[in-house]
Amino acid sequence: MKITFLTPADNLTGGTRVVATYASLLQRRGHEVLVVSNAPDRTTLRERLRATARSLRRGQWPRRAAPPAEGHIALSGVPHRVLERKRPIEAHDVPDADVVVATWWETAVWMHALPPRKGRPVHLVQGYEVWTGGAVRDRVHAALALPNRKVAISGTLAREIERELGPLDMTVVPNAVDLQRFDAPSRARGTPPTVGFIYAHTPIKGSDLCARACSLARERVPSLRVLAFGVDRPDAGVPLPAGTEFTWRPAQAQLPALYARCDAWLFGSRLDSFGLPLLEAMACRTPVIGVPTGAAPELLADGAGVLVPPESPEAMADAIVQLCAGPEADWRRTAQRAHARAHAYSWEDATTRLLDVLEAASAPDGGRA
Repeated sequence: MKITFLTPADNLTGGTRVVATYASLLQRRGHEVLVVSNAPDRTTLRERLRATARSLRRGQWPRRAAPPAEGHIALSGVPHRVLERKRPIEAHDVPDADVVVATWWETAVWMHALPPRKGRPVHLVQGYEVWTGGAVRDRVHAALALPNRKVAISGTLAREIERELGPLDMTVVPNAVDLQRFDAPSRARGTPPTVGFIYAHTPIKGSDLCARACSLARERVPSLRVLAFGVDRPDAGVPLPAGTEFTWRPAQAQLPALYARCDAWLFGSRLDSFGLPLLEAMACRTPVIGVPTGAAPELLADGAGVLVPPESPEAMADAIVQLCAGPEADWRRTAQRAHARAHAYSWEDATTRLLDVLEAASAPDGGRA
């Protein structure tokens, strides 16, 4: 089949990694794949001036902006076309194909305007993308109501959307993890123990919640070590616990070792459609302590992790203490269940399920409703 993916930009987000993974595996299976991305976001002069002013108010000399990092699509090596500027993707930007796959609500709108020869439409729904609020909510709802085949990345996401919009006949194809990359041998709990989390400035990611939980847990486990990484540099606006070992923009090949150094991984995201770090940490035998966001309720069930209430650093700290200072046999049991859950389902499995949807969409009776 000829398959075209439409993305809003190439970057290092989890959603883009999902698209890059599918594109690579479909290409490996002999399909002709192209990813078409909009031009990357660029900071405006006003945004740069505001960032400079914030640094000066904190008594810091403004850092030179880091060069844009290559995104997951570029790193994957799949055929990739990037628009010359920020604008809708149009018919002349994409080849004729059997199937075209939107991966964000705006790309679903652009996909709907394409002529039929560009491919039968499939919407890979990677989030309930209404978090910017305002008029965007109505536009997202309109995009989700467009006639196409819809694939949601988790059952939780599908249920959340259909509670708002009613039945949409969504097929659930859960995300997976690269099981060859994300794995680790059985190990003992660390002495002293280490916890880790993703660091980000945006409140959505909940870094402040995780940092506060670590500080509270240290009151009972003073030797507790903290590890963090992310694409944002540490900032006084979201302070890290004292002595945190921070890695800025780690290479993808570094991630398994970082996860495996931790005895617990914290997931405090306030808004997330799935949460790939959950699975990545679990695949490396690291128990996850997480809030019930994204796929966490499904992944951490049955003792494969610990669910804690949202916005409760105290509850997260209690779970840290229990895992890191409680009986090691309990920790080993949780680590083993996490590993088994993550390794029970691969990207190859997910690609087979997605391909079933794409083939059905490209069948003679799979056209636009």
